[in-house]
Formats: sequence, C-alpha cells, structure tokens
Amino acid sequence: MRTKLSTTATLLAALSLAFLAACSTTSPDVIKPGDAQRMSQVADAVVLNVRPVVVEGSQSGLGGTAGAVVGGIAGAASTGNPRGSAMAGIVGAVVGGVVGNATERFGTREDAIEILLQLSNGERRAIVQAKGSETLNPGDAVILVTTGGKTRVMLAPKVTAPAAK
Repeated sequence: MRTKLSTTATLLAALSLAFLAACSTTSPDVIKPGDAQRMSQVADAVVLNVRPVVVEGSQSGLGGTAGAVVGGIAGAASTGNPRGSAMAGIVGAVVGGVVGNATERFGTREDAIEILLQLSNGERRAIVQAKGSETLNPGDAVILVTTGGKTRVMLAPKVTAPAAK
C-alpha cells in the first residue's frame, strides 16, 4: 500500500511540474494559438541597448496546492499508527505546499532580455522578452510585431536593392 501511494505521489508531482513548466513564456519564438493567422501591426526600430533580466515566476497557488496534496498523502501513508499518520499527513501537507510553491515560482521563471529601442519617429521604448533564437545587439535594425496587445522584437529582414537593368 505504501509503495503504491508513494508512486502515485511521485507521478502527481512530476505531472504538476510538467504542467507548470508549459504554462507561460515570453519567448519571441513561441506564438500562442489565438495569435496565429491574425493581422499584426509592424513598426521599425533600432536597438539602443540590450541587457539581461529575469522574468519572475508565477505563484498561482497551483504548485502549493499540488505540493500540499502530494505531501499530505505521502505523509499520511508513511506510518502505520492512525494518530501518527494524521500528524505526518499535516506536516507532509505543509512541507509539500512550501516546496510546491517554490517549485512553481522557480519552474516558471525565465531568463529574458530588456531591449531599449528607438522608433523611426524618434520615440524610445523598452520591452522585455525571453531570449529567443536571434541575438540582438545595439545598432541592429529590428521590427516590432504587435498582436493582441503583446509586442515582440525580431531582427528586421535584410532587404537588398533590385539589380539595375
């Protein structure tokens, strides 16, 4: 019985972590399904500066709740004494909740960059996004693609002049 509960608890914890890891990203390389096949606004800009930042992870409560459930089950299953099982279940739930919350926060945390931009009209803007497949450097021509209120920065396509006839 104890082995079956431990296996179930481990499986639940692994599934919770996988779910949390897939929850959110600010990567310019990831497009949400609702943003596909939508017309986007595009603006030209030049990169002034790029610096590394960290996007803090979320704390929705899901990690803490899942951890508390798994910890409570594992704790309650750890002793044969009913009174001891109840106490171990409570301690397991508290510890599991704390660990689950920390796991969610650090599991959804992202390394990102803050990009300072100068638009073609002279205005300056800053945007934070996860590191993508492109490396942005000061002086790079970029485009800002805005869809559904969210903007991502990507290198501007290289344009070559047509050959003279």
